[in-house]
Amino acid sequence: MKEVLAKAESKMGKTIARLESDYAAIRAGRANPAVLDKVMVDYYGAPTPVNQLAAVSVAEARVLTIQPWDGSVCRAIERAIQTSDIGINPQSDGKTIRLIFPPLTEEKRKDIVKDVSHMAEEAKIALRSIRRDAMEKLKAMKKDGELTEDDLKQAEKKTQELTDKYVKQADERSATKQKEVLTL
Repeated sequence: MKEVLAKAESKMGKTIARLESDYAAIRAGRANPAVLDKVMVDYYGAPTPVNQLAAVSVAEARVLTIQPWDGSVCRAIERAIQTSDIGINPQSDGKTIRLIFPPLTEEKRKDIVKDVSHMAEEAKIALRSIRRDAMEKLKAMKKDGELTEDDLKQAEKKTQELTDKYVKQADERSATKQKEVLTL
């Protein structure tokens, strides 16, 4: 029983961590190095994340500076950023790449808030799916005689409490990100 609950809690924790990493990659009008996390550069035939090829730093509130450690990879980083879906054109002087984040329009902010809500809803669906799987395992354990009726009720209650806790966390993360996006 404890093993089933521990496994469910672990999966729920990973779901929230995934939601946070997705939120970190959302562009909210400010320069955030996390927007480059999903950008892969073709470095000698191997897809490599930008942060492993260069120092990424926030120069100003809306400017991200990328300084490649190997000057020959500068063009490849530029191409990777241009072909990615972050929607910012890189400016390069051959040694340093700058990403200037334009201020978001009200319409774009509302679209981003919709995306944030959608991501939170998907995370909550995943959490409920984890709960359902745990409940099925617990019921199977009772059927096999490994759990008593009282143990099953207690385990179901704990599973529901876990689910409620993580759903609340997803809602809190969503509200925080929405507030961040909507503030000018």
